[in-house]
Amino acid sequence: MPTTSRDLNAASLLIEQAQRIIDGAIKELARTGGIDKNETLAYDIAHASSAIATARACLSYAAHGDTEADLTLAFLALAFSDLAQRMLGREDHWGASKTWYEPFSTFVATYRDPKFLATLAESPGDRHLDEDFQMVADMFHRFSAEQVRPHAEHVHRTNADIPESIIEGLSELGGFGLSVPEEFGGFATGGESEYLGMVIATEELSWGSLGVGGSLITRPEILTRALVNGGTPEQKKLWLPRLASAEVLAAVAVTEPDFGSDVAGLNTSATKTEGGWLINGTKTWCTFAARANVLMLLARTDPDRSKTHRGLSLFLVEKPQGDSHGFIFTQDPATEGRHDASGRLEGRPIDTIGYRGMHSYELSFDNWFVPDENLVGGEGGLGRGFYLQMAGFENGRIQTAARAVGVMQAAYEAALEYARHRVVFGEPIINYELTRVKLATMAAIIQCSRQFSLQVARLMGRGEGAVEASMAKAYVCRAAEWVTRESMQIHGGMGYAEEYAVSRYFVDARVLSIFEGADETLCLKVVARRLLDQVG
Repeated sequence: MPTTSRDLNAASLLIEQAQRIIDGAIKELARTGGIDKNETLAYDIAHASSAIATARACLSYAAHGDTEADLTLAFLALAFSDLAQRMLGREDHWGASKTWYEPFSTFVATYRDPKFLATLAESPGDRHLDEDFQMVADMFHRFSAEQVRPHAEHVHRTNADIPESIIEGLSELGGFGLSVPEEFGGFATGGESEYLGMVIATEELSWGSLGVGGSLITRPEILTRALVNGGTPEQKKLWLPRLASAEVLAAVAVTEPDFGSDVAGLNTSATKTEGGWLINGTKTWCTFAARANVLMLLARTDPDRSKTHRGLSLFLVEKPQGDSHGFIFTQDPATEGRHDASGRLEGRPIDTIGYRGMHSYELSFDNWFVPDENLVGGEGGLGRGFYLQMAGFENGRIQTAARAVGVMQAAYEAALEYARHRVVFGEPIINYELTRVKLATMAAIIQCSRQFSLQVARLMGRGEGAVEASMAKAYVCRAAEWVTRESMQIHGGMGYAEEYAVSRYFVDARVLSIFEGADETLCLKVVARRLLDQVG
């Protein structure tokens, strides 16, 4: 069924109609007491908005050809179906009429038709990157195929460490300096290209392995953004070149046992002492903490807890490289010319079902000394830690969306390959309509998620796109769970065996909607809140 411009025009009009419905729901949310009184509605609005924003981002992609248009239309029909599922029987909560769905019904019936979808099962669509960015994609794809994938299964099954050869190879490619300005030894020139390169590289590394490749550059990216936005000139000169060259590897220590996304309630303290600060408290889910040479740590410098996030500051906490199975380090104040108590840092590994290689830790700080020069922003950085770490985390969210796309792409390719060769009842399962519909839905989700991530990267290059980055993460990370599950299902019993990588994709995908902002908190406290502000 060839796509016509009339189909795309109808799609564009329906997107705007869906947006009006969502805007009406946001107004109803405000009228009935806001997010705290209507959490389920706010959550559904956030996800519906994210899906519609993803669809809108693909309209320009659809102009590249029939396959691209068909993938976009298939995705849009899926987004409308999702909206209907969230609203059915709850139209009053959304401030919508009972007949709101009528304009969408024919479109959804057409582009969710199994006969139509079956034609797209083996048509994932081209990315249509500019030549320079296609070279970036090819370079990191080749690195993933040759260096990351050969180690991915061993690291996952044995909970082993990431081989140093991968870190060294990624450093040689410039992977750790994608967001470091050129003047500090990196490759960032500002603008769209900086963010696009980062998103493309992240997707390809995640295609190789989420734990072994895709997340390696995320932590230095987060710290780099914080330093670029708020570091002193001396800090930038000292730390950015070392981050770009991987002389220094970073980890992020923000989350605490009782405070995950609720950063404002953090307890870990930094108390002023002669020449620096003493850190006391516990951090958890600090990924890569053993291998890292420096921790980006958020701590409370103002004991007045009524100041909440305004009493937090950001520190560069230097530490030795530790054993991945756990470590204890001590500081002798006598060797540093200090008279306070000795410092202690203990790291306890947290076993996880997936996302292995970097390892996550609970960190306990007992009078761990950090010199004054490691307070990010110096005296001017006091009380600004929350804002500086958020500058890094917004970048981390679009990276996580790219990581999800990479994992989904790997899962789709694995399912397609298996379906072509697995024979059931005398036929390769690729010939069965249900298999083809699943593969087509995967292809549409992946390509539209990718195009939205690229669009958000362009927005962030212009200093915009903060809410869109959160939307991209919210949508694609949940979608990755479905895509990897269905890929596993297409493999049948072999999908449950570690013999095939698809089982790893499935457990790795599960973490995506938890880290860099848990899905519920991200939707309620970031996406829904900003949508309320915009409509208001």
